[in-house]
Amino acid sequence: MGLISLLSTSPLLFALIAVILIAAITVHEFAHAWMADHLGDPTPRSQGRVTLNPKAHLDPIGTLMIFMIGFGWGKPVMFDPFNLKNPTKEAALIAFAGPAANLLLALVLSVMLPLGIGFGISEPVLSTILLYSIFYNIMLAVFNLVPIHPLDGGKIAVALLPAELALEYDDFMRRYGTFVLIALILPLVNGTSAVSTLISPVITFISSWYLQLATFVIGLI
Repeated sequence: MGLISLLSTSPLLFALIAVILIAAITVHEFAHAWMADHLGDPTPRSQGRVTLNPKAHLDPIGTLMIFMIGFGWGKPVMFDPFNLKNPTKEAALIAFAGPAANLLLALVLSVMLPLGIGFGISEPVLSTILLYSIFYNIMLAVFNLVPIHPLDGGKIAVALLPAELALEYDDFMRRYGTFVLIALILPLVNGTSAVSTLISPVITFISSWYLQLATFVIGLI
């Protein structure tokens, strides 16, 4: 069920999750752009993507789809592999930067959770914001690490596989990856998608580990 269902039942929660998702996508795409720029490709900077301004990274249709069906996308960061010293390896680094940024942000937020940095916001409200932010950043990171084009995990898989197998895998995914991804996303079994079944345990594990870290921090203060 998409987030749009919350609009009538809990408008405030809908708005909160909307802002959190926009922030998570912005951080994700900025990290791709920053890494490409750092590796010597000026393409993202010339297109105004090395910024934390959400306007530079949000795809209108992708954002709308997030709220309508619970799945969407940001504007892909373009880079020129001819500007990279090692295109396959560095393309994987650019791809990994997005999920890594979301995981790092979730980690920082997990540490903030017990510190009570409220800035005048009541503690329950702050905790809710942080918990939702942690969850959605982890979810976005893990989903994008699924090794299927056009997700980030597809480029990472190509870099990790042996050369001949990587070529075959890349060719197959470029042709059929989008269809495979759609099939995995559709709720075909008891209203649940295959990709949800695949990544939910990973999301739960990472979230649990992060919250254990928060508990450890509580013991230090």
